[in-house]
This record gives sequence, structure tokens and C-alpha cells, in this order.
Amino acid sequence: MGVSYKKLWKLLIDKDMKKKDLCVKAGISPASVTKLGKNGHVTTEILLKICNCLDCEIEDIMEVVHDE
Repeated sequence: MGVSYKKLWKLLIDKDMKKKDLCVKAGISPASVTKLGKNGHVTTEILLKICNCLDCEIEDIMEVVHDE
């Protein structure tokens, strides 16, 4: 089981934001965005910062993916 952040990237497109814009607005590091791009592990604090800056809920930016 893992996570997918495809919803985050779609939301950024809808809001006409680049990953760099997300870093600045959310106050997170480019390394964190890189981890998100690889569906890696990030802290809950990072996810909350993203939700706060995008004015969304956690389920709007990520989903659990079950292994097949």
C-alpha cells in the first residue's frame, strides 16, 4: 500500500500554480516537493501546510493506493 499525490498536481494545474509557487506559498522546501513527485513519504506537517495554502482538505491532494 502506498500513496499517490496525483490529485495535488491536478489541483496545482487548476490553480495555475507551479511547483516553485507551491514551495513559496506553503513555506516548504523543494526537497519536499521532489518527494511528493515520487509519491514518497513526507510529514503530516508538510501536508497540512499544503492544504492550508491551497485552501483544501487532505483528500483533495492525496489518496491511498492499494497494491495489486
